[in-house]
Amino acid sequence: MSLPAILAATSADESAQLSGIAGWVVDVMEAIGAPGAGLLVALENLFPPLPSEVILPLAGFTASQGNFSLGGAIFWTTLGSVVGAIALYWIGAALGRRRLRVIVDKMPLVDLHDLDRTEEWFDRHGKAAVFFGRMIPIFRSLISVPAGIERMSFWLFVVLSTAGSLIWNTIFVLAGYFLGENWHIAEQYAGVFSRIVVIAVLLFLVWWVVKRIRRNRRSAHEG
Repeated sequence: MSLPAILAATSADESAQLSGIAGWVVDVMEAIGAPGAGLLVALENLFPPLPSEVILPLAGFTASQGNFSLGGAIFWTTLGSVVGAIALYWIGAALGRRRLRVIVDKMPLVDLHDLDRTEEWFDRHGKAAVFFGRMIPIFRSLISVPAGIERMSFWLFVVLSTAGSLIWNTIFVLAGYFLGENWHIAEQYAGVFSRIVVIAVLLFLVWWVVKRIRRNRRSAHEG
């Protein structure tokens, strides 16, 4: 069975939506093999619109067809995740706390006290944030930046990122491997999870903005 045949496993609507991305992913893995899957995951870390929820199950399905080994799929996708995370870590380190404070000081509705509290929180919970953040859509990429800004121990960051990425990648690669032509089922469940995370983040942001506006109005009134 050729890899492009995986697109036939989706419904007509799903094929219209995913054929471009899935087709490109398939082409890369056909040309480069398992390292191609790692390259795609690394790019996904730097460009979150590329969905790992499609790349990882496809890597597992490709392994099930004998194009490369299951172990190779897990190894290269995890390596790609860590490489992408390291790149974002050094972007955060290059930005640094001083530049970040200058930027935050100029942002509306945000003050340096918020940044101080965020830094205090990261000092207490940074290890768990990096580890579990690698398994949460959106935050999977973003969490590396504050780790770099706060200059978390680089090797500790690598270990935590590797562990979290290994768990996340293994789940989806195995799903694609065992689901075979129905690999897209894993993508659908991951899509639901991603939407829940996005909705939760949006609700939190709305709550935070409303709370901040009320606080500023109250301060202005008292002043």
